[in-house]
Amino acid sequence: MPPVLFLLILLGALCSPGQAMSREEKQRLKNQVVEMFDHAYQNYMDHAYPADELMPLTCRGRVRGLEPSRGDIDDALGKFSLTLIDTLDTLVLLNKTTEFEDAVRRVLSDVRLDNDIVVSVFETNIRVLGGLLGGHSMAVMLKEGGQHMQWYQDELLHMAKDLGLRLLPAFNTSSGLPYPRVNLKHGVRGPETRTGTETDTCTACAGTIILEFAALSRFTGDPVFEAHARRALDFLWEKRQRNSNLVGTTINIHSGEWVRRDSGVGAGIDSYYEYLLKAYVLLGDDLFLERFNIHYASIMKYISQPPLLLDVHIHKPLLPARTWMDSLLAFFPGLQVLKGDIRPAIETHEMLYQVTKKHNFLPEAFTTDFRVHWAQHPLRPEFAESTYFLYKATGDPYYLEAGRTIMDNLNRFARVPCGFAAMKDVRTGSHEDRMDSFFLAEMFKYLFLLFAEPDDIPFDVEDYVFTTEAHLLPLSLSMAPHSSPAPSNRTSEEELDDSNFDWTCPNTHLLFPDPAFPRILREPIRSAVDKSCPRPAPYREPGMGRPPLRAQDFMANNPEHLELLRRMGVSLIHLKDGRVQLVQHATQAVSAVAAEDGVRFMQEMMELSSQQQKEQLPPRAIQIVSHPFFGRVVLTAGPAQFGTDLSKSSTGVRGFVTVAEPYSGCSEIANAEYIQGHIALLQRGQCMFAEKARHIQKAGAIGGIVIDDNEGSSSDTAPLFQMAGDGRSTDDVTLPLLFLFHKEGNILLEALKEYREVEVLLSDKARDRAAIFKGKPLPGSLIEGSGDVQETEEDCLTEATTPTSHEPIGQSQMSTLELGDSAPEEVSPVDEDTSPAEEVGAPKEEASPAEAEPAAAQPQEDRDSEKPEEDTDSSSQSVDELLADWQEDLEAFKQMEKDEL
Repeated sequence: MPPVLFLLILLGALCSPGQAMSREEKQRLKNQVVEMFDHAYQNYMDHAYPADELMPLTCRGRVRGLEPSRGDIDDALGKFSLTLIDTLDTLVLLNKTTEFEDAVRRVLSDVRLDNDIVVSVFETNIRVLGGLLGGHSMAVMLKEGGQHMQWYQDELLHMAKDLGLRLLPAFNTSSGLPYPRVNLKHGVRGPETRTGTETDTCTACAGTIILEFAALSRFTGDPVFEAHARRALDFLWEKRQRNSNLVGTTINIHSGEWVRRDSGVGAGIDSYYEYLLKAYVLLGDDLFLERFNIHYASIMKYISQPPLLLDVHIHKPLLPARTWMDSLLAFFPGLQVLKGDIRPAIETHEMLYQVTKKHNFLPEAFTTDFRVHWAQHPLRPEFAESTYFLYKATGDPYYLEAGRTIMDNLNRFARVPCGFAAMKDVRTGSHEDRMDSFFLAEMFKYLFLLFAEPDDIPFDVEDYVFTTEAHLLPLSLSMAPHSSPAPSNRTSEEELDDSNFDWTCPNTHLLFPDPAFPRILREPIRSAVDKSCPRPAPYREPGMGRPPLRAQDFMANNPEHLELLRRMGVSLIHLKDGRVQLVQHATQAVSAVAAEDGVRFMQEMMELSSQQQKEQLPPRAIQIVSHPFFGRVVLTAGPAQFGTDLSKSSTGVRGFVTVAEPYSGCSEIANAEYIQGHIALLQRGQCMFAEKARHIQKAGAIGGIVIDDNEGSSSDTAPLFQMAGDGRSTDDVTLPLLFLFHKEGNILLEALKEYREVEVLLSDKARDRAAIFKGKPLPGSLIEGSGDVQETEEDCLTEATTPTSHEPIGQSQMSTLELGDSAPEEVSPVDEDTSPAEEVGAPKEEASPAEAEPAAAQPQEDRDSEKPEEDTDSSSQSVDELLADWQEDLEAFKQMEKDEL
């Protein structure tokens, strides 16, 4: 069953719109931004300079080679006073002209670019080359003003060209894509470089060069830099997937083959899209805008599921590649503002704001139900960037309040005596001893611009374009002399109707004549429980009407419950990808009281989900060990959040399987004498998983296997999920309970039908046959006259079904709903404090603690007494045919895994 997107939509003004912020308050917040910048910058200069970065917990500089290696993160450090260079144009923007002049002199006197050190081409380009070019732009602007920097003779530009020449050897590949790393002194060739052996690079790493390199070419008159950057972009464009018009995350720099075929707008791809659009803005070349628009149409078709942005596979763009998002995609609403597509920008930004309010910062990655996936937060500025651009586009004071929230959280949770420390875990508030250079380069720029009045800014920012590191490059570069690029060899498939495109950037002053429009878009995204706007419970006259539907009683296949939802303004909507949304329109409820009942119902659903969420567990294994399988067949099973933890058992649980009567396991087991000492087979539906476990445990079972009743479901196409408890203590359940989808369950049932006695091993992972049959002959000598199983030892652990990805099961695949048999829709509760749009892998079981009672009171299709042996519609495939299918599935999976890892 496809995952369900639980989207709580409250239409109608439940809170009064935000009031305009006074000029005095904006001034106070602007001054606070400057004070925060001073705290970070001065501590870097006092305790870290000339080191690349400040370590704010230990009040010292981070020097590469003197501190324990952090892996790829350290590739940004090149012993070139990174933070100072990255901060140059921030000083000018914040009206710190004296400090800027002093910083430039320090850079010119102290910084060396010929160090024998291997650095990231991408990071060095956007931070150091971009910082030098941004500093040069500011120095020229100040010099032309006639009061400052009169001594300046393009020294920063000369350093920028020196650095550009040191980066050029990385582009010496047959494809034109750069190596990911380069030695500043020796390049990429030869053993002394200690690099040049890499074969892969990320799309953003190769596609985020054009702004800096083109600016360098046009500042210096040397076209070589822009030419190399254009060649890399051309190659990426040629290698896009032609059907989906998407690009993958990682590419082979020699062959152009996609190494990772997942596609999104976050880490690994993000700034590639950003630079296509901004290259058009800076350079005026329509080709960049054409390419961006083609990509953007595909992003909105496949990746954008407002307010979510979910990665997909480039060859199968309707197939999600992951169930979580990373924080780098927070830049995308700002890019959409530049594109002029404001509605989805508002919606996605609001989702990000809800995550920020829930966790104080954006976690490095978070699930589609807004829980933490990766808990770090290195003080990234992308959310502040989008906040600024949305304020520019809408003038809505709501975004000023969002900026205030960012500042408050930085001061409350990240500020330390020697600067600001990255968050090691947003859940606990623990710190990491790092303050990356981008914090000073970007965060304070966007926050200052958010609160500043036009006369607070020393120049017109509309005359500049921001790089991905927020460095300022003048738009006048489009008029600078440069070598014209070679004519584009466009194929007919690339020709597009020009009417599809906006060939000019939107005038943000004219986008929204109605200031209420952004608020109208945000309201559907907000959480139902807004603690800043509490809603009193409505008065209900005694005896008037029935009590409202409680979430714990809800069953999606119950027509009466669906009618009650309709009266509360709640509806079920099918999405184009097969998922459904649970939506409340308060204005569509039959009365104000019903609307409030709907709000409470949604709140209860979120509370139930919060109660049921537990730590994610890996898949389990069901291994058929009896004749004629002897351990060769392994079924991938979903775990339960209760009962025996098989990962703590060295032997697992082994026993013969028996079908329980009733098959649902929702009442006392009638064939207890056959279940005792055996592993019970149960059908999913009609009651809670924990209730099934209690019934078979009372009958003496040693374990249980729940088989999905949704015909056709398979781990091939659906993510495994964890069986949740019933909201009460499940400490009394002491046996293991595992879940099989219909296809895998049918394998077990067919084996039972054909061989009558089937023994299985329930464990955390497949066991070696030698371990299973220790002290006994292996299968080849156990079977007489059965040549079809005389297989080589290599086949012993062949899996019967397509295994799940090695990626951990996402949190969104854990909380499930018990909606009974044949439920047409599936709904999963969400966490009370989350933002409303939540995707939950919900194979329809385990909705609520009290659901067993209503399920029993309202029986559905009478399948309890049916035994699988009597099911004339079940598959009649022989075991040999099934084994052939399994082998085919396994080969297909291996190929897919090779493509994706």
